[in-house]
Amino acid sequence: MTLPAEVREKLAELELELSEGDITQKGYEKKRGKLLAPYIPQIQGVDPSLQIDNRIQASSQAVHPGSKHNKSRAPNTRDERFRSDLHTEAVQAALAKYKERKMPMPSKRRSVLVQSSVEACTPPDTSSASEDEGSLRRQGRLATSTPYQGHGHPAVEHWFNRVIQGSSVTTTNTTAHAALNANSTALTFSLLLSVLPSSVPFLLISSISQSICLHISSSTASTPRYSSFPCLYFSPYPCLVMFIFLLLFPPHPLRFQCVGVPVNSRVSSKIQQLLNTLKRPKRPPLREFFVDDFEELLDVQEPDPNQPKPEGQQMSPLEGDHLGLVNKWPPSLPAALQRWGTTQPKSPCLTALDNAGKPVYTLTYGKLWTRSQKLAYTLLNKLSTRNEPLLMPGDRVALVFPNNDPVMFMVAFYGCLLAELVPVPIEVPLTRKDAGSQQIGFLLGSCGVTLALTTDACQKGLPKAQTGEVATFKGWPRLLWFVTDGKHVVKPPKDWHPPIREASNDIAYIEYKTSKEGSTMGITVSHSAMLAHCHALTQACCYTEAETITNVLDFKREAGLWHGVLTSVMNRMHVISIPYSLMKVNPLSWIQKVHTYKARVAVVKSRDMHWSLLAQRDQRDISLSSLRMLIVADGANPWSISSCDAFLNVFQARGLRPEVICPCASSSEAMTVAIRRPPEMGVPPPGKAVLSMGGLSHSVIRVDTEEKLSVLTVQDVGQVMPGAVVCVVRVEGTPYLCQTDEVGEICVSSGSTGVAYYGLPGMTKNVFETIPVMSSGVPISDRPFTRTSLLGFVGPDNLVFVVGKMDGLMVVSGRRHNADDVVATALAVEPMKFVYRGRIAVFSVSVLHDERIVVVAEQRPDASEEDSFQWMSRVLQAIDSIHQVGVYCLALVPANTLPKAPLGGIHISETKQRFLEGALHPCNVLMCPHTCVTNLPKPRQKQPEVGPASMIVGNLVAGKRIAQACGRDVAQLEDNDQARKFLYIQDVLQWRAQATPDHPLFLVLNAKGTVASTASCLQLHKRAERVAAALMGRLNTGDHVALVYPPGIDLIATFYGCLYAGCVPVTVRPPHPQNLATTLPTVKMIVEVSKSVCILTTQAIMKLLKSKEAAAAVDIKSWPMVLDTDDLPRKKSPQMYKPPTPEMLAYLDFSVSTTGILAGVKMSHAATSALCRSIKLQCELYPSRQIAICLDPYCGLGFALWCLCSVYSGHQSILVPPLELESNASLWLAAVSQYKVRVTFCSYSVMEMCTKGLGSQTEALRLRNVNLSCVRTCMVVAEERPRIALTQSFSKIFKDLGLSPRAVSTTFGCRVNVAICLQGTAGPDPTTVYVDMRALRHDRVRLVERGSPHSLPLMESGKILPGVKVIIANTETKGPLGDSHLGEVWVSSPHNATGYYTVYGEEALHADHFNTKLSFGDTQTMWARTGYLGFLRRTELTDASGERHDALYVVGSLDETLELRGMRYHPIDIETSVIRSHKSIAECAVFTWTNLLVVVVELEGSEQEALDLVALVTNVVLEEHYLIVGVVVVVDPGVIPINSRGEKQRMHLRDGFLADQLDPIYVAYNM
Repeated sequence: MTLPAEVREKLAELELELSEGDITQKGYEKKRGKLLAPYIPQIQGVDPSLQIDNRIQASSQAVHPGSKHNKSRAPNTRDERFRSDLHTEAVQAALAKYKERKMPMPSKRRSVLVQSSVEACTPPDTSSASEDEGSLRRQGRLATSTPYQGHGHPAVEHWFNRVIQGSSVTTTNTTAHAALNANSTALTFSLLLSVLPSSVPFLLISSISQSICLHISSSTASTPRYSSFPCLYFSPYPCLVMFIFLLLFPPHPLRFQCVGVPVNSRVSSKIQQLLNTLKRPKRPPLREFFVDDFEELLDVQEPDPNQPKPEGQQMSPLEGDHLGLVNKWPPSLPAALQRWGTTQPKSPCLTALDNAGKPVYTLTYGKLWTRSQKLAYTLLNKLSTRNEPLLMPGDRVALVFPNNDPVMFMVAFYGCLLAELVPVPIEVPLTRKDAGSQQIGFLLGSCGVTLALTTDACQKGLPKAQTGEVATFKGWPRLLWFVTDGKHVVKPPKDWHPPIREASNDIAYIEYKTSKEGSTMGITVSHSAMLAHCHALTQACCYTEAETITNVLDFKREAGLWHGVLTSVMNRMHVISIPYSLMKVNPLSWIQKVHTYKARVAVVKSRDMHWSLLAQRDQRDISLSSLRMLIVADGANPWSISSCDAFLNVFQARGLRPEVICPCASSSEAMTVAIRRPPEMGVPPPGKAVLSMGGLSHSVIRVDTEEKLSVLTVQDVGQVMPGAVVCVVRVEGTPYLCQTDEVGEICVSSGSTGVAYYGLPGMTKNVFETIPVMSSGVPISDRPFTRTSLLGFVGPDNLVFVVGKMDGLMVVSGRRHNADDVVATALAVEPMKFVYRGRIAVFSVSVLHDERIVVVAEQRPDASEEDSFQWMSRVLQAIDSIHQVGVYCLALVPANTLPKAPLGGIHISETKQRFLEGALHPCNVLMCPHTCVTNLPKPRQKQPEVGPASMIVGNLVAGKRIAQACGRDVAQLEDNDQARKFLYIQDVLQWRAQATPDHPLFLVLNAKGTVASTASCLQLHKRAERVAAALMGRLNTGDHVALVYPPGIDLIATFYGCLYAGCVPVTVRPPHPQNLATTLPTVKMIVEVSKSVCILTTQAIMKLLKSKEAAAAVDIKSWPMVLDTDDLPRKKSPQMYKPPTPEMLAYLDFSVSTTGILAGVKMSHAATSALCRSIKLQCELYPSRQIAICLDPYCGLGFALWCLCSVYSGHQSILVPPLELESNASLWLAAVSQYKVRVTFCSYSVMEMCTKGLGSQTEALRLRNVNLSCVRTCMVVAEERPRIALTQSFSKIFKDLGLSPRAVSTTFGCRVNVAICLQGTAGPDPTTVYVDMRALRHDRVRLVERGSPHSLPLMESGKILPGVKVIIANTETKGPLGDSHLGEVWVSSPHNATGYYTVYGEEALHADHFNTKLSFGDTQTMWARTGYLGFLRRTELTDASGERHDALYVVGSLDETLELRGMRYHPIDIETSVIRSHKSIAECAVFTWTNLLVVVVELEGSEQEALDLVALVTNVVLEEHYLIVGVVVVVDPGVIPINSRGEKQRMHLRDGFLADQLDPIYVAYNM
C-alpha cells in the first residue's frame, strides 16, 4: 500500500531536518514512528524508509527526442516520472546489494582519534568473550572486534575457506572475515557457479541470494540469525542456501582470551583479512603485447567494443530570438545611470540589510548618481604621486568590498565606470593565507593594479603590518588603499561632468575566475558586451521598469553582478540585496523579503532553496504569489533539480507557481548562456530527462530504459539567450560539431560574452576565438565562438540541457565522470549522520598516467570511527555501482578544516593542493588502488632460462666483455714487509715486542677526547701473556672462548691471549645495561651457537651477566665458566701454542645479517695474515703512519682494523668507540684533526651522527681549530650499496673544515670476505654512474645520463684489494655474465673465510657459499658467493699499474630483494622514493608479506600528519615503481631497527609488525 501524499511530505521534511542536524536521531525516529504508526500493520517487518514510494515505473524515462510536448501542464501536478529523489533511491538499492559487508578497518592510536564518541571505544558486546586483545593489553588501541555471529556448520565453513583462499588451511584467527570488495558480488556468484553441480538451476541461486540480501537489509537486528530465514526450510537445496549465506556473510571465528596464552595479533589477522579481500583484484583483461627489455609500457586501455557510440545526425547551430529593438534604450550603462539619476532621483535602487534582516540603507538613483560622480572626480583629480595623477583612464582598480555592503560596492563600481577606470572586483582577504589569495595577488599584479578601493570598516579589519599600514599579502603587488566613504571624496566643481560615451569595445570591467588547477584569470568584459548582455537579460526575463528583485548571490561577479548591479540599473529596478551572513543566520530571509517587498523576481542558488526548506516550518504567513520568476543561477548542477522539486513541493501551498522556477546556465566567459523563460512568454513546458550514467560516461545521450541504478535526472536550463547562436562541440581536439545524441562543450557566439583573459593571449585564442567545424572540416560560420566550459546537449523543443562542467570533468580510463554527480551519489548514502552536506570535495589527481578520483568530506565530530568507516565503505560501493568507477582515495577530515571559498562552499583546487602536499590532515583515510589502478605494466614473464653457454656467446656477439676483475697480484708486489716472514699473527706481535718494544700501537679516546688507555707492542704482548697463562691451566687447545668487552685495549689483549693459549676467540658485543631484555639474549645466543666453553670479560659485565635483571631475560645458570680479566696475576705462560698448519682456525667472526640471520664465519691463520697484508698494501700502512678508526670492534672489517692490522703493519691506531659519539658528536673529527690523520675509517651510523649533529656547528668547530685538510682517505665500512646522498652531504658540510670532496669513499665486504674493496691511498678517485632503474628490475644494467628519468646514481664501492678476484655470475645458472648484466658478486682471494661455523637456523642453505664453481667458462677456480648483486664496469681511468681501471658497483643484498610482478626490486630504492614524498618522513623500511608490499614510515612531526602520508606513499610508489602498496604503517621515530653498522633490519621489523609489537600510530590497509 502507498502512504498518503501529506504523510510522505512530512517524512521528507523530517529527513531534511535530520540531514542538516536540526533534529537528533532519537527525535527523528520518534516523530517518524508517530507518523507511520497508523500504517504499520500493512507493511510490517520492512524498514518503512525503503517502502516509501519505491516503485520506479517503467515509464520513468525522458521523452524521446522525436516526440513533441503537446500537452500543457496543469498548474499543480508534478510529473511522477521525473522524481529527483530517484538518485537517493538508486543508491539505497545499490547498497542493498552490499549490505553489511566488512572491510578490514584501519587501526589507529588513541591520540590520533578525532573526538571519538564513547561507543567507538567500547567493544560491541562486552559480555561475549571476544574483546579485542589490544584493548586488554595496551590502552592506546581501538577495539574493533565484532561479537560472534552464530556457528556455521564446520564442514561448510571449511569448504568456504578453501574456496575463498584457495588453500586447505582454515584461518580461524581473523577478527572479521575477508571483506569482499566493491566488485566482489560478481566474483561470489561466478565462484558459486564454478563449484555447484550443474543440476542446480541458476535462477534458484540468484533468487535465494536475493531473498537473503533482502531479508538482511530489511531485518531490524544487526546480527543475522540463521533461524529467521524462511527460505532455509522451504528450499529444495537447504545446504546450498546455507552455503550461499556463508559466502555472503561469513561467520566471525570466536577468539578465546586466556591469561598467559599468546593470541594471534590483530595486525596479522587484519592482513589476513586484507589478503582475502585482494585475492582477485579487479583487472580488465590485459592485451597481449611484447614487453621490450626497457620500455615497460603501461597497459593502454582498449576501448570496449560494446560501448555506446553516438548515432544521431550532426547537430545544427541553434539561434536564439532576435535581440529586439527598444525605443529610448540608453547608448551605454553610465548613460542609463545618468538618465535615472537626473529624472527619477527619488526612485529606490538598492536596499541593504543588516545581519538581523532589517533594512539599513536604501540607495536611490539620485544618490547613486551623485556619489558615483564624486568618487570619479576624486579618483581622477585628487590622487597624485610627484604631481603626476595616480590614475589615467583605462587603468585597473581593485574593488575590495565585503559581501554585506552592496551600497558602497555599487557606488565604487559606477564611480570607476564614470571615471573610465576598469574595476576589478575581488574578495576581501581576511588572513595572509586565505585559500586562493595568492592567486588573486598574481591577477592584480598582471593587471597592473596599484590602487584598491574599500570601505572604512573593511580597511580597519584588514591585517596590518607593524607600521599600521595594510599588510602586503603573499603574492600581491604593493597597493595603495583608498577608503571611498563620504569624508574622503570631494564634490566636483559645477563645470566638471563625467564623460558619458556610447558603449565601445574598450574594457568595462574585469571579473576574476578560478580555474580547475587553482590559477586565477581575469575575464575582460567590454562596454558593448556589458550593454548587450543587459539588453539580452531584459528581453529574456521580461524585466520592466521599477520592478523589485531580490538578490541572494554575490553581487561582485557572475549572475549576482549581472542581475543585481548592471541590468537592474538599466531598467531602474529596485534590488533587495541579501548578504551571505544573513542567510547563515536566517535561511528564510530571502523568502520573507520576497513576501514583504512583493518582489517579482528572485535570484538564488539551489543551496539557498535547500537551506530555506529546513527553516520553513517556523513561518506560516509568508506568500510567494508575487514571484513571476525564481531564477536558479546554478540550474546546471545535477543536484539543483532535487532542490527545485523539494522547494516546489513545500512552497506550492504558499503561492509558488511551478512555472515560476527558471533554472539558468552561465559561465564567467560566456556570461548567461541559456535561461528558462517566464511563463507569460508562451514557451514550451519544461523538460526533464532520465539519462543513463553509463552512456554519459562515453559522452553519449541514452534515455535510460532498464538500468534503474545508474541514472542521472537532469532538468533543462531553458532556451538560448536572445541574439546568440549556440552549438555543441567535441571536448578534445578539433572543435567538431557533436551529433544530436552526443554530449560536448556548449559554445556561444554573441555580442554579450566576455572578450579575453587579461594578459593571456594564448588561452584567449583557445577559449574566446573557437571556430567550430562540421565533420567535413568546413567552419560553420566566420564568427568566433566562446567556449562556456559547460558540458551538455540540445534536447527536444530546442531546450538546452547541461550535464556537467569542464572544471568538474574527470576522465578515468577513457570514460568521463562529473565531480558533481559523484558528490550527489556520496550525499545519497545517508550523509546526515556522518558528514556535512555541503562539505564534500571531489577531484581527480593524476597518478601513473591516468586520473584517479579522490573524495574528501568533513566528518561530524560525533561520528564514531566504526560509523565513519562503514559510511566510507558504503560510499565506495555506491560510486562503484552507479558510476562504474573506482574511487582511489576517500578521506574524512575534522569539521571546519577544509579551505573555504569566499561564500561558503569548498575551495576545490586548494583542497587538492593540500591533498597532494600532505597538508590535509585527515582523520580517516581509505585508499583503494587495487580496484582502480588497472593500467599497470604487464607483469614480467620469466623466459625459459637461457643456458650459461648461450649467455657467453650472446655477450661475445654483442661485443660485451665478461664481467670479471682483479686487484693487484700480491706475489708480484715486492716490499720490505717483515711481517710476511711469519705465518701467524701472534708471531708478528711477539716479534714486534722484541724488535720495537716501546712503539705505540693503540691509543683509545674517551668521550671528552682525552686518552683513556694506550698500548705499546711490549705492553700488549705482556697483557696477552697474562691472559694466556690464566687460560692454559683451565682450557684445552682448540676450545672456543667468548670475549665480552667494551671497545678498548682489553678486548685486543685477550684476543691475542687466546691465540697464545691455542684457543679460538669469539668477540661479542656486551649487553646494554639499560636494555638487557633485547641485548642479553643475543649475547647468550652467540655464546651458545659458537659453543664457547668460557667467557672472558670485565668485573662490571660479569656482575651484569649474573644479575637479577639478567635472570629476567635469560637463564643465568646456564652460562659457561665466566672469568674476569681485570686483575690477572703477572705470570708468563709456560710456552706459546704453535698451530701445526696455517689452515687451522684462528678466530670466529659472528654477526647478524640485515636479514636477521646470526652467522659465524671461520677465519684461518692463513686468511688472517693475507687479509692484513692486503689492507697494508692498499692503504700503504707503515709503522710511521697513524690511522683513526671509529668503528665497532666486534665483527667484519671493524674487528680486523681494531685488532689485527696495527699488529701486522705496525702503524698506530687511534681508536674512537662509536658509542662515545652519542655524548660528543665531534669526538672523531676532532681526533682526526688533532693527530693529523691521513687515513680514517668510520661507519654510516657515525657519518649520519656527524651530519645531523654537527651540520650547523661547522663554524664553532673551525673556531676550535678543527681542520680536516690532512685527510686523504675517509672510508665508510659497509656491507651494502654505497649511500651516495649521505656521503655527499657529509663532504659538503665539512668542506668548510678543509675536507677534500675526493676523500670520502666506501668499502665493501661481506660474510664470506670481510674486505673485497677498499679505496686505499693510491689509484683513481671513486666513480659514480647513473643506471636506469627500470632496467635494473630486469637484472640489466643500462647506463643513462645524470638527471634522465628513472635514473639511479650508484657509487663505486672502492678499489678491489690486492689478491682479490671478482666475477659477476648468474644467481640461477651460475654462469658468468657480461658487464651489462646485474648478477651476484663472486669473490676468490687468499683471505676468503673458510666457511660458516653455523648459520643459526639455516645451516643447509649456505653450504655452497664458500666453495662454488662456475657452470661454464673457467670451471676450475673456487669462488665464494657474497650474496650481493652488483656489476662491473671498465672505466676510462687508469690504475697504479697503468691498466684501465675496473670498478665494482654493489646494488644490494640478494636476500633482501623483493620479487614483485616478476621483477626484482631493491628495498632501498622504494624507501628513497617514500622518504622524498613528505618532509615529515624521517625513515622508511619496506618488506613483503604474502605478495603484499608493506611500507613502514617513521613520522617526525605531529600525529595529525600520520594519515596524510598514506596517499603520498601510495602515489609515489605507484608512479616511480609501478607497485601497489598493500599496507602503510606509520610509527614513531626510532621504531625501525638498525644494526651497529647503521643498516636497517627489515626482517626484524617484519616480525615485529606481524607480532603487533610496533605500537603504530596508524595502519592503513589499501583495499
